[in-house]
Amino acid sequence: MSSCVTSGFHHVAIRVADFEAACAFYINGLGFTQKAEWGEGDSRAALVDSGGGNYVEIFAGGAGGDVPQGHCEHLAFRTDDCDAALAAAVAAGAEVTMAAKSLTIEARPTPLPVRIAFVRTPTGQIVEFFQNELT
Repeated sequence: MSSCVTSGFHHVAIRVADFEAACAFYINGLGFTQKAEWGEGDSRAALVDSGGGNYVEIFAGGAGGDVPQGHCEHLAFRTDDCDAALAAAVAAGAEVTMAAKSLTIEARPTPLPVRIAFVRTPTGQIVEFFQNELT
């Protein structure tokens, strides 16, 4: 049996057309902590901590248009309160794309009961809030 050669998730990177709006949403709206920012203009980037050293890296310079191959479908954030996370996102300008709901994912070897919700951020990313006790 091989062992994992990494020590966990560090970050997912997104490129956005409106850098300030994206940073405001994650930092002011969802309460992430900005750890670093660098560059200028369309070469700016920021690293924001969603908790526990799990980061979103935000890059300026997104032009919209077609999504390239290998794109990130959505960002999913673990939460202890899906409804509160959804309310915070909406208060920060996000649009609900799926209201909070409880369901059971028919996973193997054991079904996975979850509470989830989805939003579209003010800069267009799809964010999921994922609440469960098993993963």
